[in-house]
Amino acid sequence: MSDWLTASRNEDGTQASVLVTVALVEGSGPREAGAKMRVSLDGQVDTIGGGHLELRAVEIAKTMLMTGVNTACLERFALGPSLGQCCGGVVYLVFEPVDAGLTQVLEMLRERRQQDSWRVTALDGDAVSALFDAQTNLLAGTPMQAPAHVPTTFSRERGTHVAQDGSGRRWLIDPCLAPRAHLTLFGAGHVGAAIVRALADLPCNITWVDEREDMFPAHMPDNVRIAATDMPEEFVAMAPAGGSFLVMTHSHALDQRLTEAIMAREDGGWFGLIGSHTKRKQFEHRLQIRGVPAERIAAMVCPIGMPGIHNKAPAVIAASVACQLLMVWEEAAQAALATPLRLVSTSLPARRKKRAVHQL
Repeated sequence: MSDWLTASRNEDGTQASVLVTVALVEGSGPREAGAKMRVSLDGQVDTIGGGHLELRAVEIAKTMLMTGVNTACLERFALGPSLGQCCGGVVYLVFEPVDAGLTQVLEMLRERRQQDSWRVTALDGDAVSALFDAQTNLLAGTPMQAPAHVPTTFSRERGTHVAQDGSGRRWLIDPCLAPRAHLTLFGAGHVGAAIVRALADLPCNITWVDEREDMFPAHMPDNVRIAATDMPEEFVAMAPAGGSFLVMTHSHALDQRLTEAIMAREDGGWFGLIGSHTKRKQFEHRLQIRGVPAERIAAMVCPIGMPGIHNKAPAVIAASVACQLLMVWEEAAQAALATPLRLVSTSLPARRKKRAVHQL
């Protein structure tokens, strides 16, 4: 899903490229801290927001490649005065030549897409690139000590930032986090398939459920797990707390059963049901008879999609629902943020020692 992470490599496992990371944003900027792009002499993959900032960053990265710079560096860019961008804020970028150590880190990150990891890169002195898990275990890269104050530095709430140790040496602390947004999607018809395509490159994981195994396409996006089962209700129970649900099966009776199962989960998240206002009224009546609380029924989204979009083509519905889900997930992510991004000081002490489910 991340082009900067999956960019092609040479036969020896390395690539003549520079990884550019937004380390800090003061005021308004085109991308958030943690955004990345990969630059080679032939071009780039991904983006840090475009405009003059990105153009200047590409120039710096290519100059590093042509002159053989082999250590990371931190550069400050005032968007208004020096670059003429209307954002007007200040952006700090880290430039990291992709050497053997960073290549090892990126290889491990590719394997750990569904697990939280933290990159640590030295911004002064000798090149150091390492990857840690949440327990400060070294996973890949240069052997080194994990940063101190682990509860705040290695936490999901603490974003990408720059830390400084007791000697004044600066370090990039870059969380590479598994997506928390999860959608359990029931129904492998045309609309379900279009929604999977729309979400393929977005920061989420999808469990796609249908009893008709032959309905699933041969090739799946990396963020999709398929479940061919004649007991789809089980996957309501298996969904993570706060997870989203989307029901659009080939059967109204099955939609009803799934709706009742979803309503029974007190820890469930957003729930969308494909259908018309008439279908909603029918389901509301049946749910009321079964004693489902009124507030739970009111939270059910049916019809699905953004208001004002009436086209019923699968691709249009998918785009509309993707926007709807992104709003839900971004609101949840913002609520989890507890610490503003800023330069901080830390020290670096010693590290403390018929059912078929397919992962594609």
